Amino acid sequence: MQKITMIKVATMLVLSLAFTTAATAQSLKITHGQDRTAARGPESAYTGVGIAEFMFRNGAESSMTMAEISFEPGSRTVWHNHPAGQYLIITSGVGWVQAKGEKKRVVKAGDVVWTPPGVFHWHGATSRQQMKHLAVWEFVNGSGGEVGQHVTDEEYNSPAAAE
Repeated sequence: MQKITMIKVATMLVLSLAFTTAATAQSLKITHGQDRTAARGPESAYTGVGIAEFMFRNGAESSMTMAEISFEPGSRTVWHNHPAGQYLIITSGVGWVQAKGEKKRVVKAGDVVWTPPGVFHWHGATSRQQMKHLAVWEFVNGSGGEVGQHVTDEEYNSPAAAE
């Protein structure tokens, strides 16, 4: 009788640990704002000053990445793309976005931009105003996208499309 009880207790303990481990693996994870750091974007990916603060990065939990990027007037990304596309949520200021082969477009706080997978594009502040946005994209097979050439001054200063 005692042997059966010990087996039951051992079984319940193992099951309890299994459920606890499974629950832990599915538990919420909180990253506090004060724990994030910001860094200037590299010259290979930006013209001017772009400061990126990553909210989360692709890794064990997800293939998604999100960063808040602040652009000083005149600052912008290089031409680049993302294998699964990218969302930009403009949170302050005024900026420009452009897809290869299209006219540059104006974006303002509250606008959301979707860039389809593989489309080369750039985004940044206007020449006179800062711009800040949240950028959300997914890594595919370990890649967040391709970095292309710097946006030329001629491309950057070209007229924006009329909305």
